[in-house]
Amino acid sequence: MSEQLDGKTVGIVLAQRGSEEVEFTAPRDAVAEAGASVEVLGTETGEAQTVNGDLDPGDSYEIETTFSDASVEEYDGLVVPGGTVGADTLRADDEAVTFIHDFFATEKPLCVICHGPWTLVEADVVDGRRLTSYHSLETDIRNAGGEWVDEEVVVDEGLVTSRNPDDLDAFCDKVIEEIEEGEHDDRETDDV
Repeated sequence: MSEQLDGKTVGIVLAQRGSEEVEFTAPRDAVAEAGASVEVLGTETGEAQTVNGDLDPGDSYEIETTFSDASVEEYDGLVVPGGTVGADTLRADDEAVTFIHDFFATEKPLCVICHGPWTLVEADVVDGRRLTSYHSLETDIRNAGGEWVDEEVVVDEGLVTSRNPDDLDAFCDKVIEEIEEGEHDDRETDDV
C-alpha cells in the first residue's frame, strides 16, 4: 500500500442504479490503496446497483452519505464514474448537480470518466475547459463551451477526464497524482 494519499478523503459518486461498476471500483480501489479514506456519495443512502457495459447487472454497493448531508469541504477529491443510465440519473438530480458544481468551485481535483461529464455540463462548469468523455458526449460538451478532445486522459487545472473503461489505468494514475497535488488555485471559478 502506498502512502501518497495518507490523510486525504476522497468522495466517489454512485447513482442509485446504472453507474458503470469498473469505473466505480477501479478508482475507489486505487485511491484506497494509495492511503486515502473513501466515502461513497449519492442521492440516498443504501444499496446501489451498478452495471457492466450499461446492460448487464453488476454488484451492489453501499452509498454511505447523501449529497444533502455531505459538505464539499470534507473531501480532498471527488470521482464521478460513468454509466449511461447512472450519469443521466445524476445529471437530472438537483442535489447531485449542485454538489458537483460546488465541489468544482473549491478548486480541488474533480475526476470524471466516460458518461460522467454529463454531470459537468449540467453543473455548468465546462465552459472554457479542455476535457474528454465517451465520444457520444462530444457535441454536448462543445455546446456547453468546452473543448472536447479524443485522448486517454485529460487534465485541466485539476479537472481530470477520461473516455471509457479502457482508459482506467491512466485515469486512476492521474486521479492519485492530482489529489496528492491538492487544490488548483489557478483554476478560474469566478463565473462558476
